[in-house]
Amino acid sequence: MDIDAFIAVHQPQWDRLEYLAGRRRLNATETDELLQLYQRASTHLSMIQAVEPDSQVAAQLSAQIGRARAHLTGTGENPLAGIGFFFTQSLPVAFYRLRWLTVIIGAAFLALALWAGWWTYHHPQLDLIMPEAERQQYAQADFVSYYSEHPSSSFASQVWTNNAWIAAQCIAFGITGIWPVFILGLNGFNVGVAGGIMHEQDAAADFWVNILPHGLMELTAVFIAAAAGLRIFWAWVAPGQQKRLTSVAGEARRLFTVVLGLVVVLLVSGIVEGFVTPAPWPDWLRIGIGALVLLAYWVYTLVLGSRAAKAGVTGDLGRYDSGSHELTA
Repeated sequence: MDIDAFIAVHQPQWDRLEYLAGRRRLNATETDELLQLYQRASTHLSMIQAVEPDSQVAAQLSAQIGRARAHLTGTGENPLAGIGFFFTQSLPVAFYRLRWLTVIIGAAFLALALWAGWWTYHHPQLDLIMPEAERQQYAQADFVSYYSEHPSSSFASQVWTNNAWIAAQCIAFGITGIWPVFILGLNGFNVGVAGGIMHEQDAAADFWVNILPHGLMELTAVFIAAAAGLRIFWAWVAPGQQKRLTSVAGEARRLFTVVLGLVVVLLVSGIVEGFVTPAPWPDWLRIGIGALVLLAYWVYTLVLGSRAAKAGVTGDLGRYDSGSHELTA
């Protein structure tokens, strides 16, 4: 399908749809016309998404259809409906779009961390990297006390701010294609070295029970941020039939939803790190809570995200449209 020719033919109908959806009051004839245009535009959107699902024109048409749907159902002025749509449709589908890249980045991070840990543990001159006395102090006191030396509330806030800053860097500088890789590589190596030292000092149990409760979700959030940043980079490298700036702008707008979602995700992981990791609870309970948080994220993403994707939700803020051809209340 020739997208440019398709747009040229149907643009007048979309403009009329936009005009009618923007009016406060419609008579019976105009309401019928709006409904017909809504149904046609929904069909057009499905056709465009089949060819270029992430194109700028698809996002714009989705927004127009969303406004028309809100007008027809009378939900345009209900802020709670918008909030509900964000958390049940826009956010999960935004995470869903990044699922495979998130998993790939996570696997690469884990491989690097394991290699760094093995390298540290077997290093023949480890004293040159960190003297024996410092390694003992780190393993026997510093590593564990780090999670409990500050009040839980202030520590959780500090962790949230720090991780949000790392995630923001991955997204903001993702267009370089280098910065997210550098940040993840540096953190992966540091985690591996820390684990290697803890194992070398016979403190492996302390390492795992203090890093897993919060680390499972915290690191996943950073992987998501890196995936979002690299999507912007790829939009620049391979814009398809769009101009590069248009492709990047469209991808960045869709990923703004991810930014807002990560604020919530990192808040949850910060709470776990501040209140669960240092808690005097059984190890299995602390690790279990961290695992449940991670499981909840993936269930949320895969179940709600796949449903929203099948319905044609784009993940953009304010995009209320589904890909159906009929109006549903």
